Amino acid sequence: MSESSPGPTPGFYVWRLANKWRVAVDRALAPLDLTHAKYALVASLYGMRRAGEQPSQRQLADHTGMEALYVSKLARALESDGLVERTRDPRDPRAMRLALTERGEAVAREAIVVVQELLQQLLEPLGGLDSPRTRAFTDELLTLLDVPLATTREASP
Repeated sequence: MSESSPGPTPGFYVWRLANKWRVAVDRALAPLDLTHAKYALVASLYGMRRAGEQPSQRQLADHTGMEALYVSKLARALESDGLVERTRDPRDPRAMRLALTERGEAVAREAIVVVQELLQQLLEPLGGLDSPRTRAFTDELLTLLDVPLATTREASP
């Protein structure tokens, strides 16, 4: 809470909603042996492949907003699970390219359906996934996500 606000701040509510969503996704995807973080990678890879891309780990980190080191760790775990293939980029031997395996594509498709159903449930109070309120809410979230993080905290005078 801030000194000027007697109640919880918007940041607190964003944090609570993010945690509620993560827990809901983790529970819904447990039968597929996916966590929310793993889902973010396989669903992103699925969408990027459909757009003709085979991203590097760095590109996938940028796309998902996750730290590159965390994406690397998750990609190795997904590779061990037989869902992702990691290959060296022939143009940049430091870079790893990621692609879903055949099994990974099947799991991604199934997981996307599960998460879309969950999203519809979560957004029902706003009128559902395609409602004007949901579109406005999404626009507001994008506005906040587009603000870059400050790299250092400026000292007060």
